[in-house]
Amino acid sequence: MKHPLSQPVAVARIVSRVVPEPTALKALAHPVRLRMLGMLRIDGPATATQLAARLGLNSGATSYHLRQLAHYGFIEEAPHVSRRDRWWRASHELTSVPASEAEGEALDLDIAFNQAALSLQVGQMQQALEEYAELPAEWRKATAADDIIIPMTAAQAEALTKRLRDIILEAMQAAPRLGEPASREPGMVPFYVMLHAFPYPGRLPHREGEGEP
Repeated sequence: MKHPLSQPVAVARIVSRVVPEPTALKALAHPVRLRMLGMLRIDGPATATQLAARLGLNSGATSYHLRQLAHYGFIEEAPHVSRRDRWWRASHELTSVPASEAEGEALDLDIAFNQAALSLQVGQMQQALEEYAELPAEWRKATAADDIIIPMTAAQAEALTKRLRDIILEAMQAAPRLGEPASREPGMVPFYVMLHAFPYPGRLPHREGEGEP
């Protein structure tokens, strides 16, 4: 029997994504905004008051951050039965930040965003570890924290990360959209996949024009 991910996808839906401009990336590089955007993507539409309760903030602060996310197109108003409250939903399922080939301020913004994202991811990993012992056996078997180091050239490493992203995107295309629990099969929950790939620290090759001749 083939592995589920190796089977062809009969109907692959289009995964919506956004590639932020530098100014939008700067606005997103904020821990609270990253968490709020993630909540809207995973759990569906919410109000500023609901998000404030979940984040332990006041609704004024969450409203401000929501307006910033809306200004740069990460979220949008969602139709809802209640007319008293303003409901928000994520505009896209993914935020794609291509590897920066720029220098100066654009590179600084890229690093700032990745630092904010890493802090959020480390927190999620720590919480997942704290909950690990309470997971059912089948979910413990599906959980991984691998650490693999392979000698590679830059071209080989780029090809590998692209292949891994493609596999993950294929699985996402075959799954229901996040934020729509009613469309999920029984037993389905949001499954968090992180991909970190980089030259081993301290072994970085010198950039052209730097270091020893």
